[in-house]
Amino acid sequence: MKFIEVKVTTMSINIVNKIDDFVKVRHLLISVSDKSGLDKFVPALLNSNSQIKIFSTGGTFQKIKAILGDQAAGCLTQVSDYTGQPETQGGLVKTLDFKIYLGLLTETYNEAHQNDLKRTDAVTIDMVVVNLYPFKETIAKSGVTVEDARGNIDIGGPCMIRASAKNYIRVGSVVDPSDYSEIIAEMRQHDGMLSLKMRYRLAQKAFAHTAEYDRTIADFLSSQSYKNVRQCYGN
Repeated sequence: MKFIEVKVTTMSINIVNKIDDFVKVRHLLISVSDKSGLDKFVPALLNSNSQIKIFSTGGTFQKIKAILGDQAAGCLTQVSDYTGQPETQGGLVKTLDFKIYLGLLTETYNEAHQNDLKRTDAVTIDMVVVNLYPFKETIAKSGVTVEDARGNIDIGGPCMIRASAKNYIRVGSVVDPSDYSEIIAEMRQHDGMLSLKMRYRLAQKAFAHTAEYDRTIADFLSSQSYKNVRQCYGN
């Protein structure tokens, strides 16, 4: 009888025991469907720290560029210019990139993570401002098809929200424009920094947001018959 040796390895999970209570917001990524409040929020961010660099995508980039005017040239960068990867047609892939997630998930006092940043010429991202494609609003419309709904399932947004919320030890995950004023107030009070207390509260809200989003999608798909699906795509 021949025996085969099988080695089983377990995933190594980093256990962090040292963080900074207050983290300076130097780099942030903004990509939102709901652009309300940006006209006040973005200038206020720069007032709290004039050295802030903003990465953005698509329509959000254009909105911020219009808000900042001449000031945009010194602080605003398209995500595609940062990653070196152009957005795919229809915005299908914009932010799903190694440099983005390295910037979101790295831990401040992890030497290997810091070496990865240097190796890839990446930067830490200290805040993500994201809200999602309007799936609930889409399926509420009369005559909506399964294909209409499918096209409004956000992929990159939930990934960024979850990554930034998981790393609340360093990153602020902002999903609700109603939080903008409180965030700015704290950054003004603490020289452009966010506290662990704030970051943790934002993380709680972020995971609740993505959970509700996924539940809405799951419930809609479960409510549709195969006939409704098939008729979207011809013979």
